[in-house]
Amino acid sequence: MENDPVLAALGYLKDNQLILTTAESCTAGCMVALLAAVPGTGEVLESGYVVYSPSAKKRLLGVSAETIERYGLTSEAVAWEMALGALRDSDANVVIATTGIAGPAPESGIPPGTMCFAWAFAGEPIAVFTRTQRFFGERSEVMRQGAMFGLTRLSHYHQRWLRGERA
Repeated sequence: MENDPVLAALGYLKDNQLILTTAESCTAGCMVALLAAVPGTGEVLESGYVVYSPSAKKRLLGVSAETIERYGLTSEAVAWEMALGALRDSDANVVIATTGIAGPAPESGIPPGTMCFAWAFAGEPIAVFTRTQRFFGERSEVMRQGAMFGLTRLSHYHQRWLRGERA
């Protein structure tokens, strides 16, 4: 059980007094579902946004139409704005955001399995780290891999934030 990445992420959140909110598009709430399957998750999970459509990203998280038009939905810029919007709208001090293409087909020339992530940390100043990663497999497996990746990289980006890095 100690090698379970979900338990490791939950332990890290608890040990570091982090309260998490997610802003998920292509992972469609999978991060929250993985976490919520473990008893006691309510201590560290504040909320989860599933913002699948462009209009939901704009309306609920404040992603700008200009950012979507300029960079596309599958972009670190959109993930960045999703993370900031969720951080602003919640009592969490950390947000993980995902946007991308789970598959099975490419969209706008972007290969299936491409996901953009943002990890945002509250503080002065707020810090946001982004990364693009590609996953392979059936749609549901790609979604699960993306959710696990977001959770397992949380400690890495939090440690960078603690060292004073801001992006």
